[in-house]
Amino acid sequence: MLDRIVNEVKNAIVATVHGTDDIITALRTTVKNQTVKALKEAGDIGIAAEDTIAGVAEGAFKGTSESVASCAERVKKTVNAAILGASETGVEIFTTVKNVVRGVVRGAAEVGGDIALTSVAAVEGAVEAAVKIGVDTSKAVGSAVTGVIHTADTIGSEAGATARKALLNAASLPREIVEKIIGDRTKK
Repeated sequence: MLDRIVNEVKNAIVATVHGTDDIITALRTTVKNQTVKALKEAGDIGIAAEDTIAGVAEGAFKGTSESVASCAERVKKTVNAAILGASETGVEIFTTVKNVVRGVVRGAAEVGGDIALTSVAAVEGAVEAAVKIGVDTSKAVGSAVTGVIHTADTIGSEAGATARKALLNAASLPREIVEKIIGDRTKK
């Protein structure tokens, strides 16, 4: 069932961005709409909201892998739009952040994307969404970093190490929060 969500979102993204001049706006709108739709349907088909959100993000990333030139921009907009869409359905936002990031990192790995770039851009996109919906950005960073590290570690030790290094070296992210989350994840 989750594969169906991933494929539906991927196909919707491909259809939407194909032939449009403003790909980023089309991506944002489509991801947001697909997130709301998928969450409303999730209960009917027996899929947890967390997995649904991750599936939407994964499908969106895969759907844009050839049509958006900047991978960082694609990741940020996908994460941002999925979180904004999910926030309209009343789901717990910080769990949503973690799961959206999970989906994007998994999607990037499956299409041979840059894990370091994806990791940083995903956290940046989560921060942008947190600001827009008015939630604690520190908690959003923590949730996003947790999602990145967990997913990268499941991909493999090299992906986990790459994600950690990228997050720790990103000037755009609050280092003290990143260090705390990475340290906590290492102890587990």
